[in-house]
Amino acid sequence: MGGGQREPARGPTRDPARPPGHDPEPPTGPPSPGPDPAAGAPVEVVAGVIRDARGRILLARRTQGRDLAGLWEFPGGKHEPEETPAAALRRELREELGIEAEVGDALIRVPQAYPHKRLRLDVYAIRAWKGPLRGLEGQALAWVPVHKLADYPMPPADIPVVAALTQPAYYLVTPSPGDDDTAWLSAFERALDGGIRRVQLRAPDCAPDRWRRLASQAAALADRAGAQVLVNADPELARQLGVGVHLRAAQLSQLRTRPLAADLPVAASCHDADDLAAAQALGCDFAVLGTVAPTPSHPQGPVLGWSGFESLREQVSLPLYAIGGLGPDDFATARHHGGQGIAAIRAFWPAD
Repeated sequence: MGGGQREPARGPTRDPARPPGHDPEPPTGPPSPGPDPAAGAPVEVVAGVIRDARGRILLARRTQGRDLAGLWEFPGGKHEPEETPAAALRRELREELGIEAEVGDALIRVPQAYPHKRLRLDVYAIRAWKGPLRGLEGQALAWVPVHKLADYPMPPADIPVVAALTQPAYYLVTPSPGDDDTAWLSAFERALDGGIRRVQLRAPDCAPDRWRRLASQAAALADRAGAQVLVNADPELARQLGVGVHLRAAQLSQLRTRPLAADLPVAASCHDADDLAAAQALGCDFAVLGTVAPTPSHPQGPVLGWSGFESLREQVSLPLYAIGGLGPDDFATARHHGGQGIAAIRAFWPAD
């Protein structure tokens, strides 16, 4: 029940085998307005990622007569105050699906604001389960291959969960190449060998012709490694190379339409709620939000802190990387506050 508080099922349900594209999809565009101040503390909700023997993931469809009816979500429900999250999830899955579940590791905890309420969706992997799984509340169920999850329209709180299951946890931002192109490309290749699978190519001090050459070589290396590449601030270069673009915050207000086709990723750097709203309205696939902690280059600069990151996180459904003074050791904290993971230069760039 990833979208909010569990309610009794009412009205007809749909055939779980029916492709989601056959039904009206939720509107796209700017995020919903923030919650009414009277909405108060977040409703605590738990959900589980349940896999079958083929690795497919179970989604449940919200029944007619409920908020966000017709959308698909990860099964679960409201966490009562006297329960632990694991106990609440076991109970909800027993009541909704008729299964006894073994709750595994935490995946992500997503804060999400709706117009008249706030919720916090705590998502766990289900390590094992037994029982004749079925929709006991009349809800349609579907076993979905992981690569198809994004095709199913979902409530805003569930969208970052899909990203957590399918997209890289780390986002490397490249440093300036200095005077040695060969050394820079060698370090870039070592970063890929170390497991980096999403990269922003950024070199603000590099001459344009030299940068086009270097970016082309780096994109080729990333392609061979199966890594996704975005170039900083230059949609035209991105189109020439057949890669994505990472927009600066200042560019968001200058664009009226998404600068690349849907098959090429678009991301953005964001610093406040207006940036995030603009990035979501533009159709960005993900964003970077910071600065979260002091950095060596700006030790006295303004920082969001994790509470500020979470407060902004709940206003959009975009996957968000935390940036600023962070590294791999901060990954679990980022996920606890709703982040996709960590974006960084120094933490992911191999030392000489």
